[in-house]
Amino acid sequence: MTMPFAGGIDANANATLIFSLAAAVIYAFTLGMPPTLARSAAKTLAVAMLAVLAGLQGGPLLLAAALALSAVGDAFLSRDGEKAFLGGLASFLVAHIVYVALFLRSGGGLGVLGAESWRGAIALAMAVFAAVMLAALWRRVGPGLRIPIAVYVAAILAMGISALTTSNVSVIGGALLFMASDGLLATEKFLVAAISPHRAWMRFAVWALYYAAQLAITLGSLLYPGSY
Repeated sequence: MTMPFAGGIDANANATLIFSLAAAVIYAFTLGMPPTLARSAAKTLAVAMLAVLAGLQGGPLLLAAALALSAVGDAFLSRDGEKAFLGGLASFLVAHIVYVALFLRSGGGLGVLGAESWRGAIALAMAVFAAVMLAALWRRVGPGLRIPIAVYVAAILAMGISALTTSNVSVIGGALLFMASDGLLATEKFLVAAISPHRAWMRFAVWALYYAAQLAITLGSLLYPGSY
């Protein structure tokens, strides 16, 4: 069995990656269940183990920090209620800011967006997507959530655009998946009727897209550091 890191399946890095994948799968199978400590632990550990992996492999400190902050956000979002939601929003907001710092430090600068048309086109599509989502959410959320959500949308847009300044295809793909996951999460939480039969598959898709995004960014950063 081929593993991404040296040393085979018993190596610390590969074992940590398998632990992360196992936690992600376990959480996916508990999505329809009420919040429990075990369910929260599975969701939190899935990305927390990616942070540990980044540390084991000597990856950028900013990468490990963004993943750790994301794991904290997952812990919040694994619980119900507006306070938990705002805690998760704040954690992911800071995580996106850290990702922006990582990608801009490692990438070729914002000038590459104009120098290569495909990058500029994707950046424009990201901006349109963010504007449409914000406009839709603005009418549906309470006044107390509007500013936090607007700030968060700006942060994830900045994360996506900063990823485009790199030459790391895995990182760019991860950023796109992250934005897709957040867009679907916002749709499921605020725009779809509470009794909609679509909520079940949407929750699964949100988690699958989100975990794939974090995994792509992590492996892209660790396995292809020279392609930033």
